[in-house]
Amino acid sequence: MTATHTELVPFDQALETYDPVMGLEVHVELNTASKMFCGCSTVFGAEPNTQVCPTCLGLPGALPVVNGKAVESAIRIGLALNCSIAPWSRFARKNYFYPDMPKNFQTSQYDEPICFEGWTEVTIETDEGPQAFRVEIERAHMEEDTGKSLHVGGATGRIHGADYSLVDYNRAGIPLIEIVTKPIVGTGKYAPQVARAYVAHLRELVKALGVSDARMEQGSMRCDVNLSLMPKGADVLGTRSETKNVNSLRSVERAVRYEVERHAGVLDAGQKIVQETRHWHEDTGVTTSGREKSDAEDYRYFPEPDLVPVAPSEEWIEELRASLPEPPAQRRGRLQGEWGYSDLEMRDVVGAGALDLIEATVAAGATPTAARKWWLGELARRANDTGTPIDGLGVTPAHVAEVQALVDAKRINDKLARQVFDGLVAGEGTPEEIVVARGLEVVSDDGALTAAVDRAIEANPDVAAKIRDGKVAAAGALIGAVMKEMRGQADAGRVRELILSKLG
Repeated sequence: MTATHTELVPFDQALETYDPVMGLEVHVELNTASKMFCGCSTVFGAEPNTQVCPTCLGLPGALPVVNGKAVESAIRIGLALNCSIAPWSRFARKNYFYPDMPKNFQTSQYDEPICFEGWTEVTIETDEGPQAFRVEIERAHMEEDTGKSLHVGGATGRIHGADYSLVDYNRAGIPLIEIVTKPIVGTGKYAPQVARAYVAHLRELVKALGVSDARMEQGSMRCDVNLSLMPKGADVLGTRSETKNVNSLRSVERAVRYEVERHAGVLDAGQKIVQETRHWHEDTGVTTSGREKSDAEDYRYFPEPDLVPVAPSEEWIEELRASLPEPPAQRRGRLQGEWGYSDLEMRDVVGAGALDLIEATVAAGATPTAARKWWLGELARRANDTGTPIDGLGVTPAHVAEVQALVDAKRINDKLARQVFDGLVAGEGTPEEIVVARGLEVVSDDGALTAAVDRAIEANPDVAAKIRDGKVAAAGALIGAVMKEMRGQADAGRVRELILSKLG
């Protein structure tokens, strides 16, 4: 009996009976200037169907040529994942009909990928403290991306129920690396966290390598989550489902958890899991059926006759190995030691995607404490409120360092600095220009401050009396009154000094 609608089994309850097994397929769009097999631009956001040519449209007589930079990027990724690099690999045609692939086949690698048999490790917090999980990499192969379909009308944005569909072929042919794990077993209740940590690790890795911007929200990095359940004590893998194109770390974690609960419900009801692709719905946190999943033989793979094999020399591979950057985990440990961050503070920095930003801010002259305060406080809040990546606000590390320099010079305070960030996000110029244009500079004229203090004392005689009686803490009320009158543009420390000198 195949699966129909079934009640979910709570996650913890499902784990009493089953062990989750995951397979994660991560697609990384490379940041090459041109496509995988032609010279068309890869710039994101261009007008639909303006970055196409006879080759990426699959027109008769057009011949592909392999992008050498993409091959280099693939090898660098493979080396960073401890893979073996094939001395000889080739492309194949993966045949299927779909409107966003104009050739009716995808040029990919099948049985002879360029990178294979690798591994990496991720560390997560468990009930017993930090624990490392080893993830075996089956392969990392080169292929081209598909176009993008837009289904207009209907309530779901899917093709079913749509009035009509539009296709943009700009993305068709963009270089991709697909990184495929071997079955990940033994994670138990930590399966969702391990999946998230692994994808986060890959994102950090490819950005460090400089081969991709890895913007999941733009689709330049996507994860297909394969999941099956194995009864406790069994050694035969269950039937898997594949949740396609999950495009955020949070969603990867949620998709794993949901599929565990769904599979357990199907199996507990005496039904069979359907091997299928499924769609992830971010708004509801559920998956829905897409189509039954094809096996490799259904794609009728055969070697691409128009492309020569890829055969990197051992000398070139070793040159690329020597050029690899510092491994992300090693770099995090080094920076944490240099900056004096606690483990929790460093986890927050990495989780917010702010590590590179803070490093650049410190390099621009800010202290590590100030850099973390602004990026993880004011700027992270703005990013969350607007749904914008933290590095997409229009605020640079140099801006943040300059704002902090203005605070250190007592030309502005933290409250006024927030208004400077308003101006930066709005594109009003540099921090210095914004301070001048908005009139934000702190009032340092003792004459003006003394007059404001006198007015506050006169307006609050009861508070003034308490301070004269030695209750210095009461000065806060007068400081607040002065700061309000001065629109926040006073040095609170200097105001306090003036109040206490008059009432001391």
